[in-house]
Amino acid sequence: MTDTVAAFDLGTGGVKAAIFRPDGVCLAEEVVSYKTFYPSSSFHEQRPADWWDAVCASLKTLTAHPAVDAGAIRAIAISGHSLGCLPLDTDGNLLQEFVPIWSDGRAVAEAEDFFTRVDPALWYRTTGNGFPAPLYTVFKAMWLRRNVPDVFARTKTIIGTKDYINLRLTGRIATDPSYASGTGIYDLKAGRYTPDLIAAAGLDPSLFAPIVASTDIIGEVLPEIAEALGLSQGVKVVAGGVDNSCMALGGRTFLDGDAYASMGSSSWITVSSAEPLLDDRVRPFVFAHVAPGMFISATSIFSSGTSVNWVADTLLPDVRREAEAAGRNVHDDLFHLAGQSPAGARGLLFVPTLGGGTSFEGGPAVRGGFLGLDLQHGRADIFRAALEGVALGLRVALDELRRMTTLGPEMIIVGGGARNALWRQIFADVFDCAVVKTRIDQQAAALGAAALAFVGMGLWRDFAPIRDLHATESRSEPSPETRKVYGAALAAYRQAAVQQQELSGALAALREAAP
Repeated sequence: MTDTVAAFDLGTGGVKAAIFRPDGVCLAEEVVSYKTFYPSSSFHEQRPADWWDAVCASLKTLTAHPAVDAGAIRAIAISGHSLGCLPLDTDGNLLQEFVPIWSDGRAVAEAEDFFTRVDPALWYRTTGNGFPAPLYTVFKAMWLRRNVPDVFARTKTIIGTKDYINLRLTGRIATDPSYASGTGIYDLKAGRYTPDLIAAAGLDPSLFAPIVASTDIIGEVLPEIAEALGLSQGVKVVAGGVDNSCMALGGRTFLDGDAYASMGSSSWITVSSAEPLLDDRVRPFVFAHVAPGMFISATSIFSSGTSVNWVADTLLPDVRREAEAAGRNVHDDLFHLAGQSPAGARGLLFVPTLGGGTSFEGGPAVRGGFLGLDLQHGRADIFRAALEGVALGLRVALDELRRMTTLGPEMIIVGGGARNALWRQIFADVFDCAVVKTRIDQQAAALGAAALAFVGMGLWRDFAPIRDLHATESRSEPSPETRKVYGAALAAYRQAAVQQQELSGALAALREAAP
């Protein structure tokens, strides 16, 4: 009987669970979705009870798989979406049914108040927190204190997403450096919470969970939980890490200069380095890596898969209906449609910031749109332009990283956007570098979590085995034939993105005034 580990990627849309053998083979995987609730435009909430139910349901499905022996599972590790803010009482009980997730931007006033006492540039240089400030945990905690004082008064500890699941599994409250580095109070280079920033927020330092190494074993699955889940007694739980860092690890990005691109609801390009890549204008978001002594620095676009899905669902709903009626994969039909339009989509351009932008895209108020529409454009051009717009937005993000560090001649691509050959070729052409898809795809974050368990259990000496697991499935080289058109598209996109930023204030006022 070969020892195995159960790894969970607690993402925004659901949990991806998998059972891995120490040779890196995934024996079985399962996805269980959960909802995000939007009580207002800036409130993005989920129910932690849904996360727990999804973890339990996915594990039960996995242990029922014929390739999986539940008795061989020796450890559990979790990758969790970032910037969580879950209030716990003195007994570790959760105090709110709905909690803000990473994209929740309610804490604008709290961030503004904080920065009357703290230099924003110094804060960024200390924390590497390059997302819009209100998204970070410390400001959500300040919001809780101001707006739900009865809950805050009973709050003993604030923890994040994967740390909540670890608490349910083991009864222990802890976090790791990668998750702590998204709290807004963590000094990246010092590797600890910053007393001055906690004081500026007016919070008690004891609110924040103690930090242990990502590979540390924080406990064993509680006996009653193990029995309920069909696990053996004594299954270890390692601390795990934030999803960005776990995905980087699973995406073969953990040595100096490694890089990968992730294509999902939002998309980013991440570099691993021994020093954080900080830039006051671009503000890459930086996390402590789950790989000791390393950092991941990334530039991103917030709305990629979400914007493409909006185009498909809103402008091309019949494609989905017809595909579903015929039993075909809707994405295959959509990409087939896009393939009928030439590179450059006959001059149609799409800026994909439909859900707001990152700091260098213009911030949360910026919006996207189609530009250059004329009477010749058809449905194929519209969907191809959407795909190209995401690639062009990421090319701008990539160029900012290229300005700060040296990147290799190829880029590993993971996530849902990596699955289609047409889109991979568009990325290769627009990035002007080889795009490589390996057999590690949407499993990257789960594999990263599994690697933490393997190292924590002493089954791996280090993370080197991950490199061998990335067997190449396809390689897309930039096409010389499209270089001219994508050069022109990139120039036009840069101008269009600037124009969208310039419009953002007026459009925000319009949204405010509109009934």
